[in-house]
Amino acid sequence: MRPAHLALAVLVAAVWGVNFTVVEIGLGHFPPLLFSALRFLVAALPAVFFVGRPKVAWKWIVAVGLVLGVAKFGLLFVGMDAGMPAGLSSLVLQIQSVFTAVIAFAVLGERPTRVRLLGMAVALAGIGVAAADEGASGSLGAFALVVAAAACWGASNVLTRKASPPDPLNFMVWVSTVPVLPLLALSLLTEGPSRDLAALRALDWQGVGTLGYVAWVTTVFGFGAWGWLLHRHPASTVAPFSLLVPVFGMTSAALFLGEPVSGLRWCAAALLVGGVALTSLAPAAATAVPSAVPPAATPAAASAVPPAVQPAAQPADQALDQPADQPAVPPVVQPEGTAWTSVHPVDVPAPERTGAGS
Repeated sequence: MRPAHLALAVLVAAVWGVNFTVVEIGLGHFPPLLFSALRFLVAALPAVFFVGRPKVAWKWIVAVGLVLGVAKFGLLFVGMDAGMPAGLSSLVLQIQSVFTAVIAFAVLGERPTRVRLLGMAVALAGIGVAAADEGASGSLGAFALVVAAAACWGASNVLTRKASPPDPLNFMVWVSTVPVLPLLALSLLTEGPSRDLAALRALDWQGVGTLGYVAWVTTVFGFGAWGWLLHRHPASTVAPFSLLVPVFGMTSAALFLGEPVSGLRWCAAALLVGGVALTSLAPAAATAVPSAVPPAATPAAASAVPPAVQPAAQPADQALDQPADQPAVPPVVQPEGTAWTSVHPVDVPAPERTGAGS
């Protein structure tokens, strides 16, 4: 990877990591569900008028929009508003990689290897240490909401895998249109119209800035740059940079919000990042797929099958492991012989090349 491309990969990880701190600041200006709704509204408009509809069925656009946009981001923003620290949120959200592997096994039959199972155990140990640290000084209820957000992110990664959109950024723009009305309705029902109107009337430049950052910098620039890198380099080269997201998340929260980072939290970070690395980057066991072609016809049929291609871009708070808030994570087409991995953030799932597999 060229130095300029390397710097861009680190910059995207930094953008996604700092995003959690920006969300924390933005929650001082907006109720959480309203903030999440506005984030998707600003990200989708006016981009949706300049990109064509993705070449996937509407059911996948709606399903990913509801699970990723409404459930994942709604729970994340509510959890952070309830007291979950920004830096810790950026770290805990990475457990989505474990949820993705578990759901992919249950739904897609993707069997994890022993190394991935070890990574999942290490990551879960990190969650336990983080929960113990947060329980001593914060709200376990808010912590649980962010873990639930990570589970929803994992489910959305599997849905995205099933959708297999050919253009990830195009898909993400259209997915962003789905959560707007449901989140606005939930905000009116639970946060109240008076609170929403008061937030909009009191809006200042700092509030506008946080909204612009989470919508345009995190989503449009972050996903666009990440897809550009994946178009030029193997996913196995690009994906590990998303592991820097919690590092930037915890550091920016400490610098700008004065969020303390205890020794126990650093221990949790080491376990979580190490476990996610094993879960995301280890080769995956191949899943046997019965052939529909009789043995005698296999050679001829095989010659007519076009080879799998490297995805042009990747999806997430990945994301990739969308970091995210990490942001919502743009999807990619899954080529044959690859294992699906999620890293972000903001939401960023990434396909990994397998050694003889991922």
